[in-house]
Amino acid sequence: MPGLPQDSSGSPPHSATPLPEVAVRVRPANPPLAWRANAGLFLATVGSAFYTYLKLEGAEPSRVAGFHALQFTAALLSILLAHEFGHFIAARVHKVDASLPYFIPLPLLSPFGTMGAVIRMRSLIPTRRALLDIGAAGPLAGLALAIPLYAWGAAHSQVVSLDSFEGGLQLGDSLLLRVLDHFFAPAIPAGSDLSLSPVAFAAWGGMFVTMINLLPVGQLDGGHVAYSLFGPKQDRIATWVHKSMLAFFFVSVFGFVARDARGGLWLWHLGRHVQSSLFWLVWFEVLAVLGSMTRGRNPVDASEGRLSASTRLFATVSLVVMAALFYDVASGLLWLAWFVGLGVLLTMERKWGVLRPGSSAMDHPPTGPGKLDAVRMTIAIVTLAFFVLLFMPTPISL
Repeated sequence: MPGLPQDSSGSPPHSATPLPEVAVRVRPANPPLAWRANAGLFLATVGSAFYTYLKLEGAEPSRVAGFHALQFTAALLSILLAHEFGHFIAARVHKVDASLPYFIPLPLLSPFGTMGAVIRMRSLIPTRRALLDIGAAGPLAGLALAIPLYAWGAAHSQVVSLDSFEGGLQLGDSLLLRVLDHFFAPAIPAGSDLSLSPVAFAAWGGMFVTMINLLPVGQLDGGHVAYSLFGPKQDRIATWVHKSMLAFFFVSVFGFVARDARGGLWLWHLGRHVQSSLFWLVWFEVLAVLGSMTRGRNPVDASEGRLSASTRLFATVSLVVMAALFYDVASGLLWLAWFVGLGVLLTMERKWGVLRPGSSAMDHPPTGPGKLDAVRMTIAIVTLAFFVLLFMPTPISL
């Protein structure tokens, strides 16, 4: 995705910049690119993805395991490279100063060995047309690889008994994945499931990353596309979408609990349900951190600045670690303490953070004047429609 935050040096303060008169720093030519750090991070990510897949597969080191890890790494990095260079090429076409992608290796902590990549945008995007081209180019380019790779990988996946999935990752489903499975995956009898091949798993990861990036919030790809389509109205939409992520966490947890209650289990598996729903809470806070660092045109007030990124990260990581440690512990008192801790965090968000009325954390920086033509409007709508097609209520569970 385009990098966050944008460097606004050389432009007037947001509070002094009327929307139609955005200052844009445009260089006469694309400057020389720094590439050594980018290359180093890319190579580290290759090694991280390869090693993580070996550990995830759990097989003893062998030629077959190494070949599977190589397939996974090549497919995943191809999708991520297509995504990031889609942004990069579009930025260069529009004379927007952008860096090469910075890949983020994350061995073992991520099931893919990486948290993706970012591109740093060092100048403001001049028009809504440029904003759409840059924002949409990444996810569309990534999907142009991810969809056929998943189709091929699903056709080469194995049907296995559900008993063999004990302790493994359960991957989420989406409308697009169901269509692809229907046409390309082998038939799955009752009591069985599909064990994805390395290429299919990599493509699933690419579509999962694309789903996150297409959230129409802030300066994610979906936020760029939605702002190019709706203009300043997008700020209100982004706030609503961001809060809906928190609501979805609670709906997901209590939906699982209600299902268990009908079967007489009540809160016996509460830890598992919290863990399976935690994705939405984590990304609610991640976007809050990013938003607090990269606000739009509204000035930062003293109240909103009192909830720091470090406080949010500490609280969120603590909740995640507790949920992981007590995943299979059916203790009402322990989980009551967990939800009390969550309540404290949300109370701080309500008083000083993104849940405070009038918060501008999800606002998108303004662009120059100009509307989209019919072709670009169609591209914007199709790009946002892919978010619906890729949406997974529970992306990953254990």
